[in-house]
Amino acid sequence: MNNQQFRADVLTYFGASAASVEELLAYNENVFHRHKLTHPVKFPLAPETHVSAWEEYAVAAKEIGAFEVLKQRLVQLQFPIQEGISQTSSYRAATRRGVPTDSIAEATGLVLNQPEKLQLFIHQSLAGAIPVLLAGNRENFVSLVQALTMRNEPLPVPASMGACIVSGFNNWDRIRQYRQKWEATNPDNCDENSWKEEFQRLIPQKQLYQDRFIILSDGVYSGVSAKDMGLEEYQWQQLSPIIRLEHECTHYFTYRMFNSMRNNIFDELIADYRGIVAACGYYRSDWFLRFLGLESFPNYREGGRLQNYRGEPPISDGAFKILQALVKAAAENLSRFDTQYSGLQPSLVHLRLCSGSINAAATQTKRFRFPSLTGNPLYVSELRDSNLHSQFRSVETDMGMRVGEDTMKFWENSPRRRVFPSLCLPSQTNATTEQALMLMSLTYLTLEELASQQATCLIQAILEQLLTVMAPKTKVMRQSRDWKPRIFRRNRVFLINKT
Repeated sequence: MNNQQFRADVLTYFGASAASVEELLAYNENVFHRHKLTHPVKFPLAPETHVSAWEEYAVAAKEIGAFEVLKQRLVQLQFPIQEGISQTSSYRAATRRGVPTDSIAEATGLVLNQPEKLQLFIHQSLAGAIPVLLAGNRENFVSLVQALTMRNEPLPVPASMGACIVSGFNNWDRIRQYRQKWEATNPDNCDENSWKEEFQRLIPQKQLYQDRFIILSDGVYSGVSAKDMGLEEYQWQQLSPIIRLEHECTHYFTYRMFNSMRNNIFDELIADYRGIVAACGYYRSDWFLRFLGLESFPNYREGGRLQNYRGEPPISDGAFKILQALVKAAAENLSRFDTQYSGLQPSLVHLRLCSGSINAAATQTKRFRFPSLTGNPLYVSELRDSNLHSQFRSVETDMGMRVGEDTMKFWENSPRRRVFPSLCLPSQTNATTEQALMLMSLTYLTLEELASQQATCLIQAILEQLLTVMAPKTKVMRQSRDWKPRIFRRNRVFLINKT
């Protein structure tokens, strides 16, 4: 059976009509370009060319503030948000030809509410360093999105949208810097006509003037309240920016690795997987479904994020209904794989959200310039202290569950990393590479495959194939029928008893 037929059979199983099958096969087509993945890749990736310019902006921002620095360099911030402004000749001259705005009457500047709250920092992601703008409040976020992605037009920004990654942004400040260096090296041949010729040579070299960066809001993720999440207000305020930032960085990852970054629900599933694991320590399919508006499936909550990803042109109502079922099944399959194969149990992760003696272990430095519970998955060595047993037992009481002695023994002795059970990872394969491998494995699937009963086997098989490229010396060990997956590392074997 070929892949297309398998996907069609899955859609039929979920109740799709012939017309809906055709729609969803097209909508869920895998467009990630993986043909270049033929040799080991070191993570994080090296930064793109534009990052060095933004590092200079970040240094200057510490002196005079991020908004003042960016107003001087990003021409869109020199115009207000105004209907029709993108059609004016002066706006086009400034944004398309780099004409200085000093003499442009319409260039009255972008108005932000509390501009001093805007922050600029460089975040180290799996895909390399990337500039991040943290808006400070919702009004600032909307204004920045409209200015930098909507040509300063007052177009609507969905309430459920709390971040965006800007790609292919023409940075005229970098072009001006390029011209200054060119003039310095060509002092006898740098008149206006010569520059026009040089500019034509510059245009194909987009890496020299086009930027990518992230705009973040500081509100709750996906517009979902702490009460609906079952968390305290302060907890959700701390976790939301982590999910949001790592979500956007995952889009950046798929773009750099596989040349694709779409407004598609499968891309969102991968990105939210990474964001939730980074914030929570393990994947919560119930969180993801609530973000999308599917917490009461088969009922859909109007205003959930899922409706933002119906495609262009939008898929029909019938296909959208099937899409909801696919997403739910795919999320639950991914959660099942994460729980069974990542070596991280929800009961242990729950420790991090409890108050008490582990707060110091759960709270890390302000690596994103805002408070966080953690920026990475929870590793057992962060909890290894004299109170470990009592902490487990208190969680058992709190959650009404029992942590097996074999699981306890495993966690006390396990290395400080999330590993893929049944895979023997060489010592040079670090946690960053392992996280990247998991994201990469998902890009080999379609939504139908992840929603199928074969999802776990498919993910595992893809991981094994990836390891032959990423870690050629890896030995693959199959799991037995009577035990959960084995973890082989540095000549130590731990067996987790089924309970």
